[in-house]
Amino acid sequence: MKETLATFFYDYFIKFNIPETAALYLNLLTMITVLLIVLYVIDRITRRILISVFTRFSGTTKTNFDDILLSHNVPRNLAHIIPFVIAIRFIPVVFYHFEDAEAFFIKSLLVLGIIMVLWIVRSLLQSLNSYFKTLPKLRDKPIDSYIQVFMIFAWFTGIIFSLAVISGIEIWNFLTGLGAISAVILLIFKDTILGFVASIQVAINDMVRIGDWITFDKFEADGDVIEITLATVKVQNFDKTITTIPTYALISESFKNWRGMTNSGGRRIKRHLLIKQSSIKYLTDAEIEKLKEIQIISEYLTNRQEKLKEYNSKNNINKDLLLNGRNLTNIGVFRKYIQTSLEMNPALNKDMIAMARQLQPTTQGIPLEIYAFSSDKRWKNYEYVMSDLFDHILAAVPYFDLELFELPSSTSSKYITTKTKGPIDSYGERKDNEKESSEKESTEDSKTGLDYNDLNPK
Repeated sequence: MKETLATFFYDYFIKFNIPETAALYLNLLTMITVLLIVLYVIDRITRRILISVFTRFSGTTKTNFDDILLSHNVPRNLAHIIPFVIAIRFIPVVFYHFEDAEAFFIKSLLVLGIIMVLWIVRSLLQSLNSYFKTLPKLRDKPIDSYIQVFMIFAWFTGIIFSLAVISGIEIWNFLTGLGAISAVILLIFKDTILGFVASIQVAINDMVRIGDWITFDKFEADGDVIEITLATVKVQNFDKTITTIPTYALISESFKNWRGMTNSGGRRIKRHLLIKQSSIKYLTDAEIEKLKEIQIISEYLTNRQEKLKEYNSKNNINKDLLLNGRNLTNIGVFRKYIQTSLEMNPALNKDMIAMARQLQPTTQGIPLEIYAFSSDKRWKNYEYVMSDLFDHILAAVPYFDLELFELPSSTSSKYITTKTKGPIDSYGERKDNEKESSEKESTEDSKTGLDYNDLNPK
């Protein structure tokens, strides 16, 4: 049967008095042409049948996995199997009279078959990757890393089998010989191995997920994780730029993951005001009565004032001097006002800490820090809540006879120069030449009979 098929066209060529050698080559060429045409037709028919079956089947199922298989050309790749099997079966027939060529083409087809299998595996893994990303439980997992690991092993195995086929050495003997060059392989795939180990540790320890907001100062990354692969992690910064971080850097370097804040009940507000030290003072009874007009601390001031008076009276404190005994201060009342405002603010999470505290004095003043948590964690809304809160607090400062520290500007320098008729030195005093001009002016004023006490009577 094999010989009959192999010499089918050869016999016809001989009948037409074509030389034997030429008839052999014409037979070979004709057989190759016929085989390629048959393989092409079978491939087309098989492909249409498989795609049609998959399409009809996907329409009857609820899952979208079969649709994903279609989108990644899995049926189309599977359709190549039947033509490949036919080609392997008929290569010995086509090259019946050419044994060396037959061996070459058999090996070539086997290598092509290995590549075809790898292509099918690749399309299946890509389909699984896309399907897993549609599942809520796996959407934030580094599926890309695992798919890449499987593909690396698949390609490595495919290359080993291909080399074994080409060299004609049995696969086990070939693998034994590979042990000698394993060190070279480890050196070549060093980054891949590091990335693979890092991906496993990141996944097991749940260090980073897709969608997490991370800050990595070393790589100037500050944004959302959009992709985790075997070798890299892609972060979309808030300015829409993309930063690529090596995966193994996540386990070897320090970075900040904001997932804890996202999963918590609020987003932290931590900001302070610098109160001018010279504006802090004890409050007199008259000043306290005036502050009682502020509704949210009116009851507090009344109760507090009564307790302080009771204490001072019981201990015979001389209140001619405010320093004696116990007293209210304007910064203390202001701090209580802020605390009450925080507790009443509906935008803050009442189940989390909210306080106004005084920090250690600095050369710029007394830091009065607001520490609270916004219920809304979205960036835009969070900034609005914080700005609204501090707008109110900043506007409330003058009502307590307090001042905020502020570095002098060019405008304030001109104002000081005009009022003092000359520049001020670093100690707050006018320079000597300006003092002399001031003394001259005072002498002229004395000549006119004007006296400072007359203009400003006690």
